[in-house]
Amino acid sequence: MIGNVIDIGKTKVIVNLVINDEQKKNIINYHVAFDNDNATVIGEITSIDKTKAEISLVGEIKNNKFIPGISKKPFYMAPCRIINNNELPIIVGNSNEKSVYIGKLEQYNGYQVYAKINDLFSNHFAILGNTGSGKSHGLARIIQNLYNNNDYPSNSNIFLFDAYGEYNNTFLFNNKNVAKVYTTKITEFEDVNNELLKIPLWLLDVDDFALLLGATKSTQLPIIEKALKLVSIFSKNEEEIIIYKNDIIARALIELLYSGGTPSQIRDQIFAVLTSFNTKDLNLDSKVVVPGWTRSLRQCLIIDKDGKLQEMQLIGEYLNSFVKEGLDLKLPDGTFPFTLNHLNQAFDFALISEGILKSSKVYDDNHILKVRLESLITGNYKEYFNIDTYITKEQYIKKLITNKSGEKVQIIDFNISYVDDRFAKTIVKIISKILFEYSVALDNRASFPVHIFLEEAHRYVQNDDDINILGYNIFERITKEGRKYGVILGMISQRPSEISETAISQCTNFLVFRMQHPKDLTYIKEMVPNVTDEIVSKFKVLQPGNCIAFGAAFKLPLQIKLDMPNPTPLSQNLDVSKIWYI
Repeated sequence: MIGNVIDIGKTKVIVNLVINDEQKKNIINYHVAFDNDNATVIGEITSIDKTKAEISLVGEIKNNKFIPGISKKPFYMAPCRIINNNELPIIVGNSNEKSVYIGKLEQYNGYQVYAKINDLFSNHFAILGNTGSGKSHGLARIIQNLYNNNDYPSNSNIFLFDAYGEYNNTFLFNNKNVAKVYTTKITEFEDVNNELLKIPLWLLDVDDFALLLGATKSTQLPIIEKALKLVSIFSKNEEEIIIYKNDIIARALIELLYSGGTPSQIRDQIFAVLTSFNTKDLNLDSKVVVPGWTRSLRQCLIIDKDGKLQEMQLIGEYLNSFVKEGLDLKLPDGTFPFTLNHLNQAFDFALISEGILKSSKVYDDNHILKVRLESLITGNYKEYFNIDTYITKEQYIKKLITNKSGEKVQIIDFNISYVDDRFAKTIVKIISKILFEYSVALDNRASFPVHIFLEEAHRYVQNDDDINILGYNIFERITKEGRKYGVILGMISQRPSEISETAISQCTNFLVFRMQHPKDLTYIKEMVPNVTDEIVSKFKVLQPGNCIAFGAAFKLPLQIKLDMPNPTPLSQNLDVSKIWYI
């Protein structure tokens, strides 16, 4: 016994200590027990002074099971004792069930803490902490713990988006080919250990291209949709598509012809369209034949001395001869390949088919997408979309999780450190969406478990404009709907206050390393259930490699020291003195 209860509050009790000063030194953060008639109340010592200890009540042991929460408080003058060796496994848990080793409890002589696989990996989770607090090392160690055993999860699929390229060699296990690396580094020489990231364009939809082209308004989506409908035409040869081209050009010209503009405006706009967009059948030199004479379309556009376009009706009839009713255009369904160049050509015709020449504002809003597409085509990033061979979505997913020897891998590390933040964010969203939609479409729900781990999650899971533009945010959708389809999100971040409130509120498990920024501490307290002031105060003083673990996988909040990973991620701090003084 260490003392007796002398004061009872809502969630805390004060105990008058009867132990000596030497014994008091080591009891902070220990768990204590109060024996009631039908249960043993469990508390944690949060602070002590010379004569008293403040104890936070955390749960009860009934019938050898720990139940979080208190149904009955200790009575006045109830004896308080340190929990015994039989009670510790009941409170903390043990490794009897299918579980993964997390770390040690220092105050209990290094007692090992395990988390049940289902409790930890069937729920969204977050690993949070300041730079240098041990987040990357902690994630690496937990993943290594999963695969270091002979009985490792061979049917798992962990997709890790590696913001700094820290994990390239972290998941090398003896006699186990569990990991592969996709790099965004474009080189002339093939790297035997890395594959260049490739994304088939035909697996993307309107929303994906909106992200890729940096759409900022929902009004830009119709142009992207029209371009994608046309790309199925422009990926074919000229003879097959000329009817479609003529139809699009003719419709655009007819709209300009009867737009109500002045004759000179109409002539100049038609000249502008036919200069940029034409076919062998429909161009400025096309022959307009009527009984008695033949003229070029260019000649028919001459304005007479009275400032009139005399041949307007004739031009209209000629253009109408190219209009074909019933030409069916559908969005790509992933059953045929196309390239960025095909999309670029389709974009040109989408712009004129929508009549954007009539409005300078509409033109400016949509032409910027075309400029960004051309920048993509002429830049290095085009390499990520250059794929010679057609591949289905199922084949693409299978390729992601298969190494060069044809063996199944379990950890897919996307090293996105060689692209800028905007493009990295786009890649992360697009691939995550492909994985999510693939899982949703499976007949056997949740039969293909997907775990998406995001390093620097605050860069990607933000309160951005996706909801205003697309109507949803893929990560918020994953955190709200993903569990039932077997898609789990893990967010690793040093700035939780910048993460989407919806996403972080859906997390069930947390490992929080040292964190000191007041805004982040307040955010965690407000967004995460059951986080008390005592828990928040612990975040501030944690040593590197130590975390507070709490959530569905932990019966109560625990201060855990994680082992160092081996090998370690390349996330060590700069050693200035070592570099300066060679």
